[in-house]
Amino acid sequence: MSTTAEPSLFSRIAAREIPADIVFENERIIAFRDIAPKAPVHLLVVPKTAEFANVTELAAADPALLAEVVAVAQQLADEHCDGQYRLVFNTGAQAGQTIFHVHAHLLGGTLTEGTLGQ
Repeated sequence: MSTTAEPSLFSRIAAREIPADIVFENERIIAFRDIAPKAPVHLLVVPKTAEFANVTELAAADPALLAEVVAVAQQLADEHCDGQYRLVFNTGAQAGQTIFHVHAHLLGGTLTEGTLGQ
């Protein structure tokens, strides 16, 4: 990501410039409730670094951080939805990505196949 770019929405949340319902935070990751949930439990698990636009870039450059994102997602799923969840990474505008700062959507609760495409 260019250093001249405006900070992403997620960077601004991590910096506490924008409020969010934060459910987890450590030195490398922040997680918070999605403001437009698509499931009974809809959390965003976000690396604090804005260096990676999508999960493919993250996996190639820092697989340990990607593993940490997945581990945090599991921990949150254990806490919020009995360990049962979907973990979704949107990559590209046509796939629904609107913020180009890598993040995972943790979706839980009672989910039915085909209900999350809206």
